[in-house]
Amino acid sequence: MLVKIYTDGSARGNPDGPGGYGTILQYVDARGTLHEREYSQGYVRTTNNRMELMAAIVGLEALNRPCEVELYSDSQYLIHAFNQHWIESWIRKGWMRGKNEPVKNVDLWKRLLEAAKPHTIRFIWVKGHDGHPENERCDRLATSAADGEDLIEDDR
Repeated sequence: MLVKIYTDGSARGNPDGPGGYGTILQYVDARGTLHEREYSQGYVRTTNNRMELMAAIVGLEALNRPCEVELYSDSQYLIHAFNQHWIESWIRKGWMRGKNEPVKNVDLWKRLLEAAKPHTIRFIWVKGHDGHPENERCDRLATSAADGEDLIEDDR
């Protein structure tokens, strides 16, 4: 079964800082019925990169069996970490990059790798804020999450 996961971490929607992160899972069941499940986490006081990672993790952890996954994100950082094999290099170097610069968010990268293990994943970058329909879908969810009542503190 192919599952499409649309993620976003956005600074829109919350006037006081970074916005919410949200995830939509979309899949077609064996009968051909389209299903969508939405997850959002209010707004988060953290960096955009952490929000993108959290959105991807939420989507992957929600799957209860191994799936073929297309994960859409407007985060070049997230997508390039996998498509350009940055993450393999970071692990090989003991979570260091460049000139002995430590990789940020190691806890979340490890959790994302664990969540990704049972699945076959294609990471697809959708350029942000250019009218791309798949990015617009990601962005709407993150904005509605940012407007929600939930507040999750993340001061890292």
